[in-house]
Amino acid sequence: MNSMVSTVRGIFTLSKSETSNSPSDEAKSDLKVLSVAWNQEWSGFIVGTNRGFNVYSCKPMIKKSISREPHESGFKVAEMLFLSNLFALVGNGYNNSEYPPNKVFVWDDHRYCCLRELAFKSEVIAVKLTREHIVVVLKQNIYVYTFNNLKVDRLIETLMNPKGLCCVTHIESKAVLACPGFHPGQVQVHNLRRNVIKFIKAHDSDIACMTLTLDGSLLATASTKGTLIRIFNAFDGTLLQELRRGMERAEIYNVAISSNLKWVAASSEKGTLHVFRLRPDILSFDPASSSSFIRGILPKYLYENERSFAQFSLPASTKFIVGFGSENTVLLLGIDGRRCKFDQADGGQMVELEHKYFFSLQETGDTMVVM
Repeated sequence: MNSMVSTVRGIFTLSKSETSNSPSDEAKSDLKVLSVAWNQEWSGFIVGTNRGFNVYSCKPMIKKSISREPHESGFKVAEMLFLSNLFALVGNGYNNSEYPPNKVFVWDDHRYCCLRELAFKSEVIAVKLTREHIVVVLKQNIYVYTFNNLKVDRLIETLMNPKGLCCVTHIESKAVLACPGFHPGQVQVHNLRRNVIKFIKAHDSDIACMTLTLDGSLLATASTKGTLIRIFNAFDGTLLQELRRGMERAEIYNVAISSNLKWVAASSEKGTLHVFRLRPDILSFDPASSSSFIRGILPKYLYENERSFAQFSLPASTKFIVGFGSENTVLLLGIDGRRCKFDQADGGQMVELEHKYFFSLQETGDTMVVM
């Protein structure tokens, strides 16, 4: 295995900064947003910049709660554990810098120190956190660590994974992980408790994004073609529903399934947020009772791809990730944040309820959104 764990204290020289709602107050001549990531329940998010990281809460309104600046190259990956004081950070510096891209720093913001450091021989692409695990994604390997002792629980091999695609459930009684398989369009689903692996042929082309429900029962995927979103039973690989984003190819940035299992949201380079209805009986539907059921794939007439129920438009090529709030609201995050509401009876165009600027648009430069 090509990883090692070490303990370091006070590795960061972090400074507190005042909370401000004004973009001009936060503007810095070379500020760039490197990553934006939700916490596990869409109640907060973390923004990694070339100066450090900022943490925001979303309830009841979007508000900055923490700002840390290491005064070096910043963090290209930043992840948070719910609304706790623990964060996982990957530096944006060179390999010989203080914050190299091949190390994961587990930061305790109450103590203002780094609790643990995970080092690898290659660049870290993504990190996922749960209360039980730290998941580190490399280009062709995924390391799953037990959180309390940072021992390697398992090593998962994948095909080339430059986007660091990986999703993990966050309910303590469940432990399900999904990531790319060994072939284009294939997803492997791991039950980390039972040591069971299911391979799902989700698409013909490469996977662009994926997500699991909180309990790991449903898996949503989109391919690099970007026209369809498919919903699978994550345990047996059955295709349950097919949703159509559009007819033209597009890069899908992010897919989210609401916690009440009623809605699916997707963002893409077309600049449109799409919200789809999930089948009301999607978890109880038994395709095996159909005589036309073959190899885990439903006959097409049972899952004719469905158009989006509600939409919200942004400028084309605007990179943003999505999450669900309360009372039929959807949150959109990029270099700024928006909260929108849709009519659950009639759908159609969504209404914007909140628009929050994180940074001055003139100062952020090119933005890369990390899922």
